[in-house]
Amino acid sequence: MQIHYLSEKNSILNHFLGEIRDVNVHNDAMRFRRNIERIGEIMAYEISKNLEYKEIAIQTPLGIKKTTQIANSVVICSILRAGLSMHLGFLNYFDKAENGFISAYRYHPNNDDYFEIKVEYQAIADINDKYLLLVDPMLATGQSIIAVYKRLIERGTPKEIHIAVTIAAPEGIAYLQQHLPENCHLWIAALDEKLNEHSYIIPGLGDAGDLAYGIKL
Repeated sequence: MQIHYLSEKNSILNHFLGEIRDVNVHNDAMRFRRNIERIGEIMAYEISKNLEYKEIAIQTPLGIKKTTQIANSVVICSILRAGLSMHLGFLNYFDKAENGFISAYRYHPNNDDYFEIKVEYQAIADINDKYLLLVDPMLATGQSIIAVYKRLIERGTPKEIHIAVTIAAPEGIAYLQQHLPENCHLWIAALDEKLNEHSYIIPGLGDAGDLAYGIKL
């Protein structure tokens, strides 16, 4: 698996990352969603540099201009519900992309820290021989992404797989490295310190889904 760290160089990305972490602005859900969306736009732009392109000719009012466009179709797939704002940021840039939505959540059968990943709802476009962009704001243990990945590849074989996360823990990165093929790309906006005893990212930002869409039952 190839790993790309995007916040190592200073850019406006770090400004948006700072705002989504700040407890002083966490009461503004619209601002949180918009910053996640803008982070998605920046990540989409960076990923676009690594896709394959083909030459085309464009008819302008005054002549012909040769340029390039992405060679294969793109499918953006987000993990519900936290991935929705980030998904929109990707869709702002890959505006002709097909889309997929899949739910994955932690299920605690014993009401303690042990959990299993439940993958349920899914509505996914054909991914065969296309660029599959899997987006999720938080990479904690990595179990949700692997569970979704396994469900997705049951449906077809993408040309390339690019996984985009806003904040990642080292434990989750290591788990993905163990379970994903070498030709996958992992894009990380920010690398954090560790997971705590409840498998939440430290320092992290809290629950991205709750901050964007309200506390769930």
